[in-house]
Amino acid sequence: MNLRHLFEIRRGVSSRTKLALGLASWVLLILTWFLVTQSPLLPPFSLPRPAGVVQAFFRLWTDYDLPGNVFQSWWRIAQAFLWSAVIAIPLGVLMGGFIWLNHLVNPIAAPMRSMPITAFLPAFIALFGMEEGMKVGFLWFGMFFYLLAVVVEEVNRVDNALLETAETLGAGRLQLLWLMFRASFPNIFGSFRILYDIGWTYVILAEMVNSRKGVGYMVEAARKVLDFDRVYAGIIAIGLAAFLFRWLLGALDRFLFPWKRPFRPLPESAVAAAAPAKAPSHAG
Repeated sequence: MNLRHLFEIRRGVSSRTKLALGLASWVLLILTWFLVTQSPLLPPFSLPRPAGVVQAFFRLWTDYDLPGNVFQSWWRIAQAFLWSAVIAIPLGVLMGGFIWLNHLVNPIAAPMRSMPITAFLPAFIALFGMEEGMKVGFLWFGMFFYLLAVVVEEVNRVDNALLETAETLGAGRLQLLWLMFRASFPNIFGSFRILYDIGWTYVILAEMVNSRKGVGYMVEAARKVLDFDRVYAGIIAIGLAAFLFRWLLGALDRFLFPWKRPFRPLPESAVAAAAPAKAPSHAG
């Protein structure tokens, strides 16, 4: 790509350019990290060196059961995610279908989305103790109100003309609600990736309380013994695991709803190649 094209508003980039830019950002980040740890800018041991973190990452895999801890965290998130979807999707469809129900539930749901969930952790410990139910319940609380808002918004976007056509064809109330769900579900499914990101954000906090397994417990155990190489390696492991599950959800989204992919116009060179050549004109 020509360098001046990079500064054109909303100009797309090729797959090769995207890959190059992504690699360049990571190289720049790691280089900055390396230079900062080699300089006297920070106090000793405040930021571990990249080489030590890489070694600690392999120790997490061999000595601290990294796959098992990642799976335990994922299982907690999956349980909270399932319960959030089972409750929020039907409730959101009903709130989108019946305006009075929206006005009844939303005055409670809307403020909950603005509150810091960390403030509720002591309440969950008091209500559910410090065992597995508290962790899943805490994650559910962090996911549910976000998903509920997304469902209501997407259901409200369903075109009234679609519902009026269905009514004209004799659809009943339950059939209209089912139609609203089917029309809005592809976009609701797209929000699941963000929902999983929220789960990975909060699971660390939940697992710092009386856990014996999970990536949050793994990071907290390393912090208690001041092994910051292992702390940073655990943070990187969390990021990799979250990225993997986000990518899997994205791949499933593209497989289930291929028509959601944005239209990409053909490059000018391809259009020119496909255009039929003009027949030469004969004078006289």
